[in-house]
Amino acid sequence: MAEVTRTEQEWREQLSPDQYRVLREAGTEPPFTGKYTYAKEEGVYRCAACGNELFRSDAKFDSGTGWPSFTEPANATGVELHPDHSHGMVRTEVTCARCGSHLGHVFPDGPAPTGQRYCINSLSLDLDTSAS
Repeated sequence: MAEVTRTEQEWREQLSPDQYRVLREAGTEPPFTGKYTYAKEEGVYRCAACGNELFRSDAKFDSGTGWPSFTEPANATGVELHPDHSHGMVRTEVTCARCGSHLGHVFPDGPAPTGQRYCINSLSLDLDTSAS
């Protein structure tokens, strides 16, 4: 997988202001507002910044948290995990392994079989329904 690098100006030109805030500045969209929160379509969720394959629709579940949630990434090398101690919390940040963009966080309170809840911003994703 080839790494994608761009200048911050190039990212600003490619992404919407809201996407830039989430993907490049580790922002969070308000709960229950994202276009994929309730999505049921089959396909592959890709990084909105670089197109990297991140999650598959068959790993998506309704966590009730207000963000799209997945039990696992499409493949272990597609995402990277980092300790996040911001906002007075201890969390694990999820970023795209290809371009380093912020996707969301993972928590150990998901359903079987993994017990994981990858809580991901819709603004970080593009659903590719041709890949289902």
